Amino acid sequence: MTRVLIAGSGAREHALAWGCTRHPGVELVCAPGNGGTAAIAENVPVAADDVPGILRLATERAVDLVVIGPDAAIAAGLADGCAERGIAVFGPTRAAGRVESSKEFTKQLADATGIPTAGWRAGGVEDREALHRFAAELGACVVKADGLALGKGVTVCDDATQASAAIDACLLEGRFGDAGARVVVEERMSGREVSVFALSDGAAVRVLAAACDYKRIHDGDRGPNTGGMGAYAPPAGLDPAALLDDALRRFVEPCVAALRERGTPYRGCLYAGLMLTDSGPRLLEFNARLGDPETQAVLPLLDEDLLDLLTACARGGLAPGVARTLPGAAVGVVAAAAGYPGAVRGGDAISGLDRLDPGALLFHAGTRRDAGGTVRTAGGRVLTVVGRGDTLAAARSAAYANLERVRFDGMQHRSDIADPTGAQVAAAPGLLSR
Repeated sequence: MTRVLIAGSGAREHALAWGCTRHPGVELVCAPGNGGTAAIAENVPVAADDVPGILRLATERAVDLVVIGPDAAIAAGLADGCAERGIAVFGPTRAAGRVESSKEFTKQLADATGIPTAGWRAGGVEDREALHRFAAELGACVVKADGLALGKGVTVCDDATQASAAIDACLLEGRFGDAGARVVVEERMSGREVSVFALSDGAAVRVLAAACDYKRIHDGDRGPNTGGMGAYAPPAGLDPAALLDDALRRFVEPCVAALRERGTPYRGCLYAGLMLTDSGPRLLEFNARLGDPETQAVLPLLDEDLLDLLTACARGGLAPGVARTLPGAAVGVVAAAAGYPGAVRGGDAISGLDRLDPGALLFHAGTRRDAGGTVRTAGGRVLTVVGRGDTLAAARSAAYANLERVRFDGMQHRSDIADPTGAQVAAAPGLLSR
C-alpha cells in the first residue's frame, strides 16, 4: 500500500488524486480536498499552506509521498518542512519556488542564463517615477505584481496611462498587498500563448505536455483575469515535438541547471508560460506547480503512471526526455460561481453531476458535500468538465455537451474554449503542424 497526501482543494488536486488512483494499491488523503476528492480519498480539514498541520497529518498517517498543489503552500515552505522531516515531497522548496513567487527573480534568472524574454524593469514605491517613464517609453506594456496574487496580478496595458494606473494600484493603493510592493514592467509581446509542463528531480527533466489556457472571465478574452476559465491539450496548429523539444532545451533545462548550480535544486513541476512570437518563443513566466485548469486537460492524456513520475521527482531517478501521451485531445471548461472573479456566494446546490457521459471527466474545485450528501458550491471556480476525443473538435463537443447537463444558481462559463476561430487555436510561425 502506498499512502499519498495531496495538499490543496482545487480541480487540479482532484485531477492529481484521480491520476494517482490509477496506480495499484494507493491510499489517498487530501488536505483539505473538496466535494469531488471526498469520493476517492479521505478529506482532512487542514489548509494546504498550514505547514505544521500538513506535517502533523503526514506523520500521523505515515504517508509515503506529499504532493503539493497550490503555489501558496510552496511559498509557505511546505516542501522545506517535509525535507527536514525526511518526508518525500513532490514540489519545490521555498527558495527554488521563487521562480514563481518573485517575477523579478525570474527575470534576473532569465537574463543570467540567456532564456529569451521581454525587456523589463522592476522596482518599488521609491522607483515609481522611473517605472512610469519606462512604461511611457514602451507604450503598450504589461505590469505585474512581483509576488503571488492568485493569478490576478497581471495587467495588460495599451498605453502609458493604463500602465501608470496599474503601477500606482500596486505601489500606492496596495491592491495586491505585499505581493504588489514591488512590480515588474515589461514589454508587451505579441503572438500566441502556450504552457509547457515539465517534471524534474533536481537534475533530470521530463517534459510532460503542452496546453493552452484561457485566463479572462468572458468570451473573446474580455473582462478581468481569473485563475483560468478553461484549457485544452495538446496545442492545435503546432508541431508538438518541435514545441516540446524547443521548450526543453531553451527554457526548462537552463532554468533547472541554474537553480541546481545555485544550491536550490528544483524538484517538482516547472511550468513555462511561453509567447510564440514572430522571432521565436519567449518566456512570459515560470510557475512552480502544475497549472489549473491545464492539469485537468493534460493528465487525461498521460500514458504513463502518474504516481511513479511524482515519486521519481521526489526521490530521484526521473528518466529524462518527453513523457508518453495518448493520441487525441482533451478540453476542459470551468464552471464558475456568479460574481467570480469578485465576491461570490456559496451554498448553491449543484445538479446533473450524475448525468455525464461515461467518457467525460468532472473535476471539483469550489464544492463541498453537505450532511445529506448534496454537492454545493463553495468557491469561485466550482468545477471543470473535461471532454476527450480523437480530434480537438470532438473533445470540445464532448466537454460542452456534458457541461450543459450541470446546473447551479448563477453558473457562468466561457463558450469559446478551444474554439477553432480563436487566437489560442491559430497556427504559430516556426512551429506549424506537419
